[in-house]
Amino acid sequence: MFIGEFHHTLDDKGRLAIPVKFRAELGEGAVVTRGLDRSLFIYPKAEWVKLAEKLATLPLGQSDNRAFARLMLAGAMEVPLDTTGRVTIPEYLRSYAGVSKQVVITGLFNRLEIWDEEAWVKYTSRTERDSNDIAERMGSLV
Repeated sequence: MFIGEFHHTLDDKGRLAIPVKFRAELGEGAVVTRGLDRSLFIYPKAEWVKLAEKLATLPLGQSDNRAFARLMLAGAMEVPLDTTGRVTIPEYLRSYAGVSKQVVITGLFNRLEIWDEEAWVKYTSRTERDSNDIAERMGSLV
């Protein structure tokens, strides 16, 4: 299970060191893709296969299904961990998420998210400010 928040630096070649505590789960391979809220998602290969299979079952006749499947699948790239535990984030994905140097890697159960550090600070500030309203809308889940 992925949990936690880590601040890292993206190098000039687009390589990002994965936190040590997450590397074992990504040892069989990982897939990075466009995420939501202008973040990137990194899935362990096995979790990616599960998600891709679910996306493949969505009815093609609905435009939202096609759009979401395209967002997730067309932008995906397999990213092996190198010997020092880094992955290379393709330029088109770095551009999508607006990441440059300082990034935040967050663990969210079955995936990692990569955020530009400034965007993460803005997002979390807004979410923390609105947390009571969000909890209210979620009802009995919390």
